[in-house]
Amino acid sequence: MLVAIQAKGGRIKPTHLMYKANLSYAQLKTYLDQLVEKEFVGEMENDKKNTYIIITDKGDKFIQKLQEMRQFERSFGF
Repeated sequence: MLVAIQAKGGRIKPTHLMYKANLSYAQLKTYLDQLVEKEFVGEMENDKKNTYIIITDKGDKFIQKLQEMRQFERSFGF
């Protein structure tokens, strides 16, 4: 989910995220609640009252560390 948000420039509408992540609404709500609790994402509204899910700096750093770990793993052939 974090990568999908990041790929959309750091913000995405909840419905679009639901489709990108191939989740039901109930699953999306559960996962978003956990990501908000961990401060990886937040919610914002624009002037038209549209809600967006935005990735936080903490979420960006998490993705970066995860990618570094995957690269490290590949470099050793794991």
